Amino acid sequence: MRAVLQRVTQAKVSIDGVAVGVIDRPGLVALIGVTHDDGPAQVEVMARKIADLRILEGERSVLDEGAPVLVVSQFTLYADTSKGRRPSWNGAAPGPVAEPLVEQVVEALRAKGIEVATGRFGADMQVELTNDGPVTIILDL
Repeated sequence: MRAVLQRVTQAKVSIDGVAVGVIDRPGLVALIGVTHDDGPAQVEVMARKIADLRILEGERSVLDEGAPVLVVSQFTLYADTSKGRRPSWNGAAPGPVAEPLVEQVVEALRAKGIEVATGRFGADMQVELTNDGPVTIILDL
């Protein structure tokens, strides 16, 4: 499992011009990609890292601040660009494998009391955000 975390002052994901997930105060955007051998162990570690990393203002975590998280599935995090000009997506798990695992990350964050907004798995989404810092962290489990 792989994630790109961005500290934001606000963020929104839209589908066909309609906002489906919004955070309107400082928090994190978590773009999450799933590979073939991911499972419950990676879900738990990913949720813990997103909740506990001290990357918000003042070296505080999402849990410390009660900050929201916008989770967006992102299979392109497993792009292989080592050959040619066209990325290979073979490293990304197929939807039936990836979708439940991304949803499990969302549920694990909510179980910790974190406000979570989401996009829609497999949809053509537009993500708008104001990166704060800028702070961008890559998690590769």
